[in-house]
Amino acid sequence: MQKLEGEQTLMRIFIGESDRYQKRPLHEVLVELFRKEGFAGATVLKGVAGFGANSVLHTDRLLCMSQDLPVVIEVVDHEAKIEKIIPRLDEMLKGGMITLEKARVIRYKV
Repeated sequence: MQKLEGEQTLMRIFIGESDRYQKRPLHEVLVELFRKEGFAGATVLKGVAGFGANSVLHTDRLLCMSQDLPVVIEVVDHEAKIEKIIPRLDEMLKGGMITLEKARVIRYKV
């Protein structure tokens, strides 16, 4: 396992909870892909409210319980590794958004 430190790339993938890839939840497929490809780690965050390009509000409030809450998958790794996986993500994502930014990794212990 390689140690990450210094300047790395943070990739965030914004999708909906109901997004699927080959009939499976997309966020699960993505986490498995990142693990298989040897990424340092991935985290899935479920939002309580949000809207996307179509401006439809999705919320976890009881009266308007959404079946499509926002989900963000965060991955930090070397820039080259992240850039290499993006064409595969393009094939899997039907919508959503990917953002990339530099991140300074201060500590990563195995």
